[in-house]
Amino acid sequence: MQDALAAPLAIDWLLALVLCWLLLGLAGMVAQRNLRYVARTLFPLGAAVGLAIAGVAFAALGEVPETVVLPLGLPDLPFHLRLDSLSALFLVILGGIAAGISIYAAGYLRKGEGTAPGLQCLQYHIFLASMALVLLADDAYAFMVAWELMALSSFFLVTSDHRNPEIRRAGYLYLLIAHIGAIGILLSFGVLQGGNDMAASNGVSDYTFAHMRMMHPDGFWATAAFGLALFGFGAKAGLVPLHVWLPEAHPAAPSPVSAMMSAVMLKTAIYGFLRVSFDLLQTRLWWWGVVVLMLGLFTALFGVIFSAVQTDMKRLLAYSSIENIGLLFVGIGLALTFDGFDMTILAALALTAVLYHCLNHAAFKSLLFLATGAVLHATKERSLGKLGGLIHKMPWVAWLSLLGVLASAGLPPLNGFVSEWLLLQSFLFTPGLPHGYINMLIPVAAAAVALTAAIAGYAMVKFFGIIFLGQPREERLAEAHDAGLLERIAMIWLGGLCVALGIFPVFVIEQLDAVTQLLVGTGLGAAVRSGGWLLLAPVSENRASYEPLVFLLVILAVGAATFMLVRRFWHGRVRITGAWDCGWTLQSARMQDTSEGFGQPLRQVFSPFYRMTREEPGSFDKAPRYSIVVEDHFWYWLYLPVARAADMGTRMVAFLQQGRISVYLLYSFVTLIVLLFLIRG
Repeated sequence: MQDALAAPLAIDWLLALVLCWLLLGLAGMVAQRNLRYVARTLFPLGAAVGLAIAGVAFAALGEVPETVVLPLGLPDLPFHLRLDSLSALFLVILGGIAAGISIYAAGYLRKGEGTAPGLQCLQYHIFLASMALVLLADDAYAFMVAWELMALSSFFLVTSDHRNPEIRRAGYLYLLIAHIGAIGILLSFGVLQGGNDMAASNGVSDYTFAHMRMMHPDGFWATAAFGLALFGFGAKAGLVPLHVWLPEAHPAAPSPVSAMMSAVMLKTAIYGFLRVSFDLLQTRLWWWGVVVLMLGLFTALFGVIFSAVQTDMKRLLAYSSIENIGLLFVGIGLALTFDGFDMTILAALALTAVLYHCLNHAAFKSLLFLATGAVLHATKERSLGKLGGLIHKMPWVAWLSLLGVLASAGLPPLNGFVSEWLLLQSFLFTPGLPHGYINMLIPVAAAAVALTAAIAGYAMVKFFGIIFLGQPREERLAEAHDAGLLERIAMIWLGGLCVALGIFPVFVIEQLDAVTQLLVGTGLGAAVRSGGWLLLAPVSENRASYEPLVFLLVILAVGAATFMLVRRFWHGRVRITGAWDCGWTLQSARMQDTSEGFGQPLRQVFSPFYRMTREEPGSFDKAPRYSIVVEDHFWYWLYLPVARAADMGTRMVAFLQQGRISVYLLYSFVTLIVLLFLIRG
């Protein structure tokens, strides 16, 4: 523990703020059903705590790591906590995003929607506190306790509307895969802890991360620890084929919970994988990076082509999160490959792209999930086929959603472009790798990343166009209303983050430099500072550069000039009339492109990826009906066979355990006879 007379350290302040989150959650239980007290008092206070956590963590970036030991847990097994630049960065993400989502939740909560508001407040703030403890944990015991607490609290949040059997099913699936992944993480820590001659007994401290850093397992055990970590954290992140919980849980959860899970909880898995791969494991093999790269590419492509054909707006965003997680693992794979060949500056470039995209995805995906929550409250509808034209009824939500859509599509000068540009820059340097087969593989991978980015833009056009443009597809959409004041404030905060992260990349990369210095021993800070705050040149100005503020000013200037020219030369000469209808006057909203029609080209091109069930009308049907259901092959290839095997095993056990004492005595008698026979033999 720290000296009582010493000034409080950053980690002390962070622990106090985490405790505040827990106390706010408990305060919600004082008046569980008092919506005004919970929504208007406790959630805004939680947002203030989130901002404070982000501020303290930001100040800790680049500082000397701080440690503390808490007398919690089991006897002789205290919790070890540590704050370094890696954990500080992800705490900035947690605090900043939690601030916006908590303000949104203050306006989003309604009476009679699932769990009582006070209980939701408890579960929500435990969820936030557990994620913070995951990021601060410095031993396997504290990490796993916080990890399980995070899984359980998020499970209860996902199943807030537990009366719906589909929501319960989604929650149980999420919890099952979360626990399977946790087993992989625990085994990875076990391999990292055990060891060799250096493992001489440090007693109870052997379970700490500091002890694991001293271990130098050989190639086999290092690969075993890495593979188990990839499995465990990949299950939480949504890597294919462990992704199936994600498109089920996100639509089931309330929109603020979906936003928090996608924006922050998935990043705790990225944090854990980075912690194991670049911090705890002192041995790194180049081919690990190739494996992660290929797995990430497949996940990104799989997620984006499923996102583009979805008809549920929250499932579309859930599959989009799978795509972005895939891109993050692509960057991690590149960094591991570069680091395995001792090309540390290029490893730092790839890691910078990964960390930057963690920030970016947290901002724009939380914004988009909050926008879907506003649409859901205003229309009571999630199906894209029943929406449309909402830009007239919900202009605030529409324009703020457009910011998130453009950022997610990777268009400059918003934040999504910067991290994807940095990732592609990492690919451009791969011809220098001293391995011929990798040099042949990398251009294909780069093309796959470019294809993924293009389809992601296609999916975002579908998302925004179907929901907000055109005509309303249902009459009751005329009753839709815009988001409330608190919801608007939250979305403006997140939209502002998308703009700021896009306009000031040099400043952001300078802060990320502390993390890459910790993980690979070098960073891009000196290179980006040399070009000034306007010019982003990650390695060399002669190789590639980008000026986001100049790009923004050019866009604004062209837009203003076009507006003035139209007003000066064409004002009064333009007549507004309906679009040409080819002589057909009976137009209706049904003639607009549907969500299914928008995704049809991709369904044709990528049909092997989908399991499609069609219902087509016949020539003489009195009530013709057309429908198409797109499903995931992995359900039928992997999960259903496992479920059938588990069901068969359960029936066999149930047959043996019949609840009759005479049958159990018979089992004992037969076992005794068999043992006597074996002994005699």
